[in-house]
Amino acid sequence: MNLRKIASLLMLVVLVFGLVACNNEQKPAETPAETTTETPVETTEESTESDFDTSKGIDVISREDGSGTRGAFVEITGVESDGNDNTTVGAIIQNSTNGVMTTVSGDEVGIGYISLGSLNDTVKAIQVEGVEATSDNVKSGSYPVARPFNVAWKEDNIGEIGQDLMKFILSPEGQAVVEEAGFVSAEVGEDYEAAGLSGQITVGGSTSVTPVMEKLVEAYNVHNPNVQVDIQSTGSSAGMTAAMEGQANIGMASRELKDEEAAALESAVIAIDGIAVIVHNDNPLETLTMDEIQKIFVGEITTWDAVIK
Repeated sequence: MNLRKIASLLMLVVLVFGLVACNNEQKPAETPAETTTETPVETTEESTESDFDTSKGIDVISREDGSGTRGAFVEITGVESDGNDNTTVGAIIQNSTNGVMTTVSGDEVGIGYISLGSLNDTVKAIQVEGVEATSDNVKSGSYPVARPFNVAWKEDNIGEIGQDLMKFILSPEGQAVVEEAGFVSAEVGEDYEAAGLSGQITVGGSTSVTPVMEKLVEAYNVHNPNVQVDIQSTGSSAGMTAAMEGQANIGMASRELKDEEAAALESAVIAIDGIAVIVHNDNPLETLTMDEIQKIFVGEITTWDAVIK
């Protein structure tokens, strides 16, 4: 009897294990649910409108009294009338070309003017009467704000080296230097032949003429390594005074000579330069008329929305 019970129990255990094994074979293996992650789509919004606030006031940046660039600019644009310079009393005054560029580049609402030959990408030159400020447009006469670069001297003070330097400046080689510097060449003289001179002279005056004079002197010294030319960047009026008083052998002016200067000195045009009207790089302004320039610099137009439509 006991054997039967034991046999029955064994059969029951075998049956149970058989059912469990069968169950496991029929049950499919579970796989982890697939998960997907959505990659966010990057969207870029292009601004179609300038962030420049045209309702802001205009900061006028001008050169100092006695600057040749200022003298030429106010005369050409009509800021000067009846011999009076009517530049707004609120103008920020800078004493050099670099000073004007630095101020405008750091002032979003600023406007100023500089020698075209000194223009770089730290500021934006606007068109005048729809004409771009380029040396080609100055040469063609289509760009309206241009002036001569003059040098002047007293016949009894220029000396042999000064005369030789002038021959080089006005030679084809010298005028090529002028054009390479971004200016328009003046009337070209005869080919230059070095005379083997030595000594020292002083050239002083316009801060606008100084950069091209430095390049001319550098080229001149290739032919004349024993000549030292001291260049003093003091402003046009100071340069003409120094030439008249014998303190400089040659004076530089970035404007026409005044009557009293022309009466006392000999002079020559060494280059033609445009005057670029400049604004901050973020300013959307593209062009101004001569009338608008005049009104801005005398203080009649005081906010940007009057000229930016």
